[in-house]
Amino acid sequence: MERKLKNAQHLNTNRQFMIGNGILAFAVIAVIVIFVYMSLRLQREREGERYFTEQYTISLVSGFEGDSISVLINDSLLLNRVIDSQPYDLQVKRFTEESTLMIVDNATELLSVFELSERGGTYRYEKENGKVRQLPQE
Repeated sequence: MERKLKNAQHLNTNRQFMIGNGILAFAVIAVIVIFVYMSLRLQREREGERYFTEQYTISLVSGFEGDSISVLINDSLLLNRVIDSQPYDLQVKRFTEESTLMIVDNATELLSVFELSERGGTYRYEKENGKVRQLPQE
């Protein structure tokens, strides 16, 4: 009889130990899920508040006078007008990770595409024989 009692007490202790481990494992998993969720939410909020200090200066140096021109960076229209004087300067703060400048001649609908540096800077362009080309930076 003593042996049965000792064996039953031993089984009861193992059961309590296993239940305790299960509860502890569940708590650890719950804490990990909470931290991952908070981390992803914080990362999304930071991406939305990204602020760039770099600035682009787009200078239409020669060949644009009297032409109807549209200037875009990525999909944002910055300028759509007839250029009345040269050089025509346009200053824009950087607002995305990667920036592509597009200059469209509205009369011929010719598109010229240029990559802009992440560091900002001054970019000069001239139009010759209907083609827009970038001049070297100073």
